[in-house]
Amino acid sequence: MSTPLLLDPDWIVPDWPAPPGVRALCTTRAGGVSSGPYASLNLGEHVGDVPADVAANRQRLADATGAHPVFLTQVHGTGLAVLDAGTADGTTADAACTAHAGIACTVMVADCLPVLFTDMQGRRVAAAHAGWRGLAGGVLARAVQSFDDDQGRHDELMAWLGPCIGPEVFEVGAEVKAEFEAADGEAGHYFKLAGAPGKWLADLPGLARRRLALLGVRQVHGNDGSRAWCTVANPSRFFSYRRERVGGRFAALVWREA
Repeated sequence: MSTPLLLDPDWIVPDWPAPPGVRALCTTRAGGVSSGPYASLNLGEHVGDVPADVAANRQRLADATGAHPVFLTQVHGTGLAVLDAGTADGTTADAACTAHAGIACTVMVADCLPVLFTDMQGRRVAAAHAGWRGLAGGVLARAVQSFDDDQGRHDELMAWLGPCIGPEVFEVGAEVKAEFEAADGEAGHYFKLAGAPGKWLADLPGLARRRLALLGVRQVHGNDGSRAWCTVANPSRFFSYRRERVGGRFAALVWREA
């Protein structure tokens, strides 16, 4: 039987058919001790918040889940960390995987897209931080390929997409569109003209769903690109770097129960 979690009622519990023993969570701004632009559950150490407040917030998350979240140093790349009991916070990577129980693969975001993974047997879990650079560079492929050691087919995997900047406000330059199209000629369908010359509106969750489909992942849940998932459009619930510049980070995490 799964252990009851002591979660803030505003936090998001993914609605996906994860197998017994796999737990997942996405925090929001609620439930912490930080103040000002970081109010209240800022989990990022690198954004100018009071270190003691960040430490208290991270402890609240660990206490609520009964797991050990490993916080990465994210660099908008494609590196993947394989987590175990000895993996330290601050490990440089933009994705993480583990087969160890009680260790939570954790990614922090404030507009970028968090993507959580597990397989149908619950043998392994993974998380990826997918901003446009990581997504274009292949960070989702690194996360998916981390399951290959278990000899599982990619169609036995499932993914959950968390909140991110929405397709109505994610304005990018033509070079971003060109980078996606260079790898996938159909990616242009996920961009539409913006008001400014040479600018496009990018559908980040749509691009992620496209990448996952090409990787053979058929079960994809969560963010459908609607306004409720948009970090910019929901300031009372989500941190957003593009909206605020100075602010906190929320987190998405997935773990196997001990």
